Amino acid sequence: MGKPQANQGLNLMEPILPTTGQATPAALISDTTTQTFAADVLDASSTVPVIVDFWAPWCGPCKQLTPILEKVVTAAKGAVRLVKMNIDDHPEVAQQLRVQSIPAVFAFKNGQPVDGFMGALPESQVRAFIEKLAGSVGPTPVEELITEGRAATDLALAAQAFARAIQIEPGNPAAVAGLARCYIESGDFERARQTLGLVRPDARNDAEIKAAEAALSLAEKSADLGDTSEFLTRIEKNPKDHDARFNLALALNASGDKEGAVDQLLISFEYDRKWNDEAARKQLVEFFDAYGPKDEVTLSGRRRLSSILFS
Repeated sequence: MGKPQANQGLNLMEPILPTTGQATPAALISDTTTQTFAADVLDASSTVPVIVDFWAPWCGPCKQLTPILEKVVTAAKGAVRLVKMNIDDHPEVAQQLRVQSIPAVFAFKNGQPVDGFMGALPESQVRAFIEKLAGSVGPTPVEELITEGRAATDLALAAQAFARAIQIEPGNPAAVAGLARCYIESGDFERARQTLGLVRPDARNDAEIKAAEAALSLAEKSADLGDTSEFLTRIEKNPKDHDARFNLALALNASGDKEGAVDQLLISFEYDRKWNDEAARKQLVEFFDAYGPKDEVTLSGRRRLSSILFS
């Protein structure tokens, strides 16, 4: 996300409530039966590759794989179609194809099976399977919305993009983190915390979620610090006033001066590593978590911190 303009009091809560999701175009994804299989798959595959997902309601791995197939097929925007077949209700075709376990996926072209796999694969492998069949797969609608939110210069527009992404894919960590950061920048810390709670369970340790949590913690710590002049005056009188440097670092970070914030904590740590139970080092780690591992200030700050630690 760019530098959205903060809008105090901005009400963004309404659009983040999860919905049942966005309907998938019927032309791309559908269900089939034994009676309609020939038309839905064999005949249709003469014009576009058709992927058949054999599944059953009791199959746990099927519940993991099917949403991934739907997501990547939707991103292919018509270059491939997905047809789902419940083998409990319609076992005949699966028996003819000698399906021994599910989930089982077959790709058809010109009425013939040409490729397939069994088991629940990760999204990267599913995407590779479909790209091999139908060519390059573009970004999904959720990925496009996340990119739109990150590029937005208006806080409300950024929030709307992230909220729409969450409605399509509830719990998406990048979208949840993006919307939480919108609330943080608007000063609504409570809603930021509520938004972070929307992340799906398997993504609670996602790097973007962790970074947003660190950003929220920093924003809460910095909320009442006020002007930096008091801290600067104290440091001028006593360069080893660690409390003043610590608060100055928080204030500088809140104003967007990441380099200045890191500088102050590194100076404090160099003067006295053990001050307040290594508070300067711990705060540096929180800064780095909030900035992200690839941020230039993080990379430089980690190198400088290591240099002090091992000097």
